[in-house]
Amino acid sequence: MGLGVCLLGLLALILSGKCSYSPEPDQRRTLPPGWVSLGHADPEEELSLTFALRQQNLERLSELVQAVSDPSSPRYGKYLTLEDVAELVRPSPLTLHTVQKWLLAAGARNCHSVTTQDFLTCWLSVRQAELLLSGAKFHHYVGGPAETHVVRSPHPYQLPQALAPHVDFVGGLHRFPPTSSLRQRPEPKVAGTVDLHLGVTPSVIRERYNLTARDVGSGTSNNSQACAQFLEQYFHDSDLAEFMRLFGGKFAHQASVARVVGQQGRGRAGIEASLDVQYLMSAGANISTWVYSNPGRHEGQEPFLQWLLLLSNESALPHVHTVSYGDDEDSLSSAYLQRVNTEFMKAAARGLTLLFASGDSGAGCWSVSGRHQFRPSFPASSPYVTTVGGTSFQNPFLITNEIVDYISGGGFSNVFPRPSYQEEAVAQFLSSSPHLPPSSYFNASGRAYPDVAALSDGYWVVSNNMPIPWISGTSASTPVFGGLLSLINEHRILSGRPPLGFLNPRLYQQRGAGLFDVTRGCHESCLNEEVEGQGFCSGTGWDPVTGWGTPNFPALLKTLLNP
Repeated sequence: MGLGVCLLGLLALILSGKCSYSPEPDQRRTLPPGWVSLGHADPEEELSLTFALRQQNLERLSELVQAVSDPSSPRYGKYLTLEDVAELVRPSPLTLHTVQKWLLAAGARNCHSVTTQDFLTCWLSVRQAELLLSGAKFHHYVGGPAETHVVRSPHPYQLPQALAPHVDFVGGLHRFPPTSSLRQRPEPKVAGTVDLHLGVTPSVIRERYNLTARDVGSGTSNNSQACAQFLEQYFHDSDLAEFMRLFGGKFAHQASVARVVGQQGRGRAGIEASLDVQYLMSAGANISTWVYSNPGRHEGQEPFLQWLLLLSNESALPHVHTVSYGDDEDSLSSAYLQRVNTEFMKAAARGLTLLFASGDSGAGCWSVSGRHQFRPSFPASSPYVTTVGGTSFQNPFLITNEIVDYISGGGFSNVFPRPSYQEEAVAQFLSSSPHLPPSSYFNASGRAYPDVAALSDGYWVVSNNMPIPWISGTSASTPVFGGLLSLINEHRILSGRPPLGFLNPRLYQQRGAGLFDVTRGCHESCLNEEVEGQGFCSGTGWDPVTGWGTPNFPALLKTLLNP
């Protein structure tokens, strides 16, 4: 049956049959650990679904990202506005018309678009959604530490073939909220107490990375930073106040978050949410801070996807965003991965710096056709974000050189090819590392990560008015690195320069200038006879465990201040 037949009438678009296709055949639909089904949703229950519409001019977008992010380009720092990006990627009139008529005929209500017009979020009843998305069956699920409720389909969905040129995927069917991988490690044993610190605090970070009391925001620029949280966790203002009372006495800082976007629940504070806010605001001290808190929270929505929609709908955004969200790359459909990667390109074109945690499973591990392989994480593996790995102090009680934190996520993407900006650095690592795992374990031609690192081991956090020690994870290193980039943006803005924007092309051109090279340690991986739990190892220069290294603030400021 040909495409022409499929286009006959709107009902042909709604009704499934031989003219249908699956946008996400490779999306994992197994239930994550700790989630249980509560049964089929009521047919009259209301659902919110997000339709990702096919964009235009993506090659041109890629070229522009390269031009505005490369210091050797005449267009460096000349970022696009949201309206410029919208003009470039907006779906074709045919796409907009076809999808809107299809949804209208299906009974969709309260449809909302974004400035770039490439997402459409609509309300439908479960009955309408199951008719519209052939094969889908919506169930209620509950799971996660917060006993989160979601509505998802355990079965794949199909769309009419006539929509294949117009819709990338539908959000709100399969992907479950992420869980935190933060750990509270046992307190290390120590003899003697001379010149010791008892865990990582803002003063420890500021001493290690060579910040002075003057290295804070001026309070006079329009500089701002943000962290985004998707764990159904919340921070409390009272915890931030207590944290700054305990640990923020030696530097100027802001007393509260400037803006919360999304839902701030009234429940108990979460350690991850508390950590993000407290360390972004103490590293990027005295800089206006936003928090994206479980944006678009409804049982049918995906919080991470809703955050991306918010970025496409706000013309004035913070310059630096730190995000601790991650998922196994292989658990996500290629349509979703490619589209999210394009959303990062849109952000890069606008001069936003997106920092993602590299993950807390080292190189990762999974079995493919009976053979072990390393398991990359996404969005850490996207070529359009800056990915932050983790380190520990060589002596856990002294402010000393850093070594690899064995949990530090890193490796090579199985989806995204190696970008040109890191070609030389990765080739150098692969040709010189004395401890490379067997080649069957990783895709040597893929995007390699992380790009940088910071301390990720042994943090103090205040949560529910309790100081909690020894919290560890790249969820800690990411806001710290982000805060320091915000301080550098402050200097750039006050001297009339644009913010740093997408950092990676510049970072790799400068070959780790302004960073402490971490050359000792390996991260974890598959526990088998072949690799015996060891993934990649750090070495001189860039490596897929700690990237180019950790920040030496005065040197990094000097390196990134001009042009």
